[in-house]
Amino acid sequence: MTGSGILPYVQIALSILLIVSVLLQQTGASLGGAFGGDNFTAGYHTRRGLENVLFYTSIILGILFGISAFLALILK
Repeated sequence: MTGSGILPYVQIALSILLIVSVLLQQTGASLGGAFGGDNFTAGYHTRRGLENVLFYTSIILGILFGISAFLALILK
């Protein structure tokens, strides 16, 4: 397989991992905060432990997915 032949499989794997890492994160905002309710505690939340790891993992996976999409655009 060439580099462009394996790229779609890499993108599929990255997208699945990115979706899982985003879905595993907990949100501090409730539904009332989305509609104008007072949800002041959500802005003062500090990430710790696994939540911090998932946050940075999702950022790294998003960057890697963006790079792979850019490479797919260039290689075609």
